[in-house]
Formats: sequence, structure tokens, C-alpha cells
Amino acid sequence: MKARGAAEPGERGFRLLWWTRRRSVLLDGALALASAAECGAQGVVFAARTGLPVWLVVVPGALAGLTLVVRRRWPLAVILVAIGLLPANMGAMLALVGLYTLASTEAPRRIIGTLAAMQGVGSVIVVALFMERDEGLRQQALPAWFTPLVSVLFGVASVVPPVLLGMYVRARRRLVESLRDRAHGLERELALLAERAEERAEWARGEERRRIAREMHDVVAHRVSLMVVHAAALQAVTAKDPEKAAKNAALIGDMGRQALTELRTMLGVLRAREQDTRQDAPSRLAEIAASARAQAPAPDPERPRAPERGPSLTQLAALVDQSRAAGMTVDLSVEGEPRGYAEQVESTAYRVVQEALTNVHKHAAGASAEVRLAHREGEVAVLVQNAPPSGGGGARLPSGGNGLIGMKERVTALGGGFVSGPTDAGGFRVSAVIPDRRPAHD
Repeated sequence: MKARGAAEPGERGFRLLWWTRRRSVLLDGALALASAAECGAQGVVFAARTGLPVWLVVVPGALAGLTLVVRRRWPLAVILVAIGLLPANMGAMLALVGLYTLASTEAPRRIIGTLAAMQGVGSVIVVALFMERDEGLRQQALPAWFTPLVSVLFGVASVVPPVLLGMYVRARRRLVESLRDRAHGLERELALLAERAEERAEWARGEERRRIAREMHDVVAHRVSLMVVHAAALQAVTAKDPEKAAKNAALIGDMGRQALTELRTMLGVLRAREQDTRQDAPSRLAEIAASARAQAPAPDPERPRAPERGPSLTQLAALVDQSRAAGMTVDLSVEGEPRGYAEQVESTAYRVVQEALTNVHKHAAGASAEVRLAHREGEVAVLVQNAPPSGGGGARLPSGGNGLIGMKERVTALGGGFVSGPTDAGGFRVSAVIPDRRPAHD
């Protein structure tokens, strides 16, 4: 029977038969030589008592003692050899080490108990017989219980200690293996957590890049688009209406200054993040980038700027007036009772209208537009749609297709719904329904 214990960690690069450590080879070899010497010495005594030739007893006994060298591989065979040597009163060391080795492996307990019982009973019988034949003990007046008691004590002493020690070593080995497996499991979990943390960090970086792109697009693109529209109008009316041309030029200058101011503000936040890691730059970026007003006065470099809040729905009229000033016919209608929403909700609704009007300027120059704002229970809805353009004139502005994507990302991030697409009349429609997400402290 092969030992079924778990393999112990061995020396790297060493392998000899079933040994994985050099010290195990030396230990088993030393134990086998000691067992062979013991069996040889006991064989001399046994030969003297029985009258058998010494070599006939010593040589087989020594060879039997050498079987201890295979105790790690076949501990059951070692114990069976020890039991076979019991009648000759040899193999005490063979039995002790063999029982310990078998008990320390993963062998079934019934097998360990059976072999231990066989060894113990055999030891009791052999000791009792030797005591009965001993002339010195016969001449003494010993009680009847003395011989059985001594025989049982010898049998127990030859079996119980090695079995208990082997079972203790097996339990300790199991505990160490369990702790090692748990440590490996924790290492795997930590590696998995680190992997997931890296994935979350990468996802957060991607979200931050997309958010910055949305803010840049919303803050700058609308004003630049209006600047291009006004520039086209300025080119058309310069010769016919100098007063209107001067007005358009002033509007272009104001919008350009506002766009530059907002761009510098955002870039300043990005630089501040690198200089001060303790501040939450992404939230500052969202807060400051969302603070673009549709109608902000021309910045005065000598006057300190007051802190700005994000755009609100109350500024939609000013936003519509900007588009009207650019020559677009825009109809604004409001349904329901206006009320205060969370700043993020109002900012998102405002940006949807702003981007939709910007797209009308880009792709449907000369078309009229309609803006509807509906205050409903627990939500706000916005609708921007335009009629088909009446002509092909007007400024043609480049488009990357990111405006609609940014609007949808903003609305869905708040748990709302977003729909966009062409209308049956040949125009285009943008619709968003945003649930009211009030701050926790409201």
C-alpha cells in the first residue's frame, strides 16, 4: 500500500525515487541501518534461545530491518514485516517507526486501527510467553495478574505513542496545508481585486475623458457655431447695412471672449489637478465647465469674477434669444408650473436644448425651430425640433457626430430617456425626459 499523504514541499531540482529532500534520504537510511542492527542483535539472542544457527536468524532479521528504508512509500509493508518478526521478539524499532509513518499519512483510520491492534495483541502475547518461560520470574512469588498487566502495558507502549504521534503530525500537516491553501486563495483574491481595481480605474479614466469632451463640446461648440453664423451674416450685410454689420461684429467679439474665458477656466482646472491631488478635480471640472451661461457679459480683466453656478432652465429664454439674434426663427413654449430641480438636472436639460439649437445652426441653416419645455410630476421634458431648411444657403459647419452622443450620455446618466431622429416633415427632432434627482440634503 502506498502512502497517500500530501506531498511536502521539496528541495528545488532534487528528486530521488520517492524522496524530494536530501535530509529525508539520510534520515530513512540511518533509521534502516539502526533497525537492521537492532534486528541482528535481537536475532543473536533468539538464536541462542532456540539453538538455531546465528547466521540463519541474523541475516534475514537484518534484511527485514532494512525494509524501513521504504517506510514513506510502503508503510503498510513495513508494519506487516514487523508483525511477522514478533514471534522472534525482533523488529521493535521497525514496528514503532512503521506505525508512526502509517498514522501520519492519509491512510484510512480503520486500516491504521487494525494494524495497530494486530501489533499490540502480538506484542502482548509475545511478552506474556517470554515472561512465562523466564526461569527467574518463575522462582519469584508473583501475583497472577502481574504477567497479564506487564504484557498489556508493553503492548500499549509499543502501539499507542507512535500512532498518537503520527495522527498529531497528520493533523498538523492538514492544518498547514489548509493555511497554505487559504493564503494562496487570498493571494488570488488580492490579484483579482487589483485587476478589478485597475479595470475600474481605466473605466473611470475613460469616463473622465468622455465627460471632459462633453463639457468642452457644450461650452465651446455652441458659441463658436453662433460666431460662424454671425460671421456669415456679417459678410452678407456689410455692404447693405453697416449698422447691422457692426452689431453682428460686436456679438461675434462678445461670444469669442466668452468662449475663451470658459476654455481658460477648464484648462485651469485640469492644471490645478496636477498641482493639487487632494482636490477633486473631476468634480471641479464638471462644476466649472457647467457654469457657462448663455448670456454672460464681456469679461473685465480688472474686475474679479463672482463664482458661477451651472446653467438653469431660467436661462433658456436668453439661449433662444441668441439663436434669434443669429437669424433663426425660434418658438419657445413652457408647460406646467416651473419649480426648482437639482442643479445637474437643470444643467442637463439646458445642454440638450443648447446642443439641439447648435445642430440646427450647423445642419439646417435658415430653418425655423420649436423649443418645448414641460414641467411634469417628478420629471422635466424638453423637445427641440426644426422644420426643413428653406434653402441651401448659410454657413456650413463641420460636425463630428459627438453632440447627439454627448446628449444621450448626459440624459441616461441621470436615468432619463433620450430620442433623436428625423421627423416625417423632413426636419429633425431631439427629445429628452429627465427624472428629478434632488440632492440628498434637500
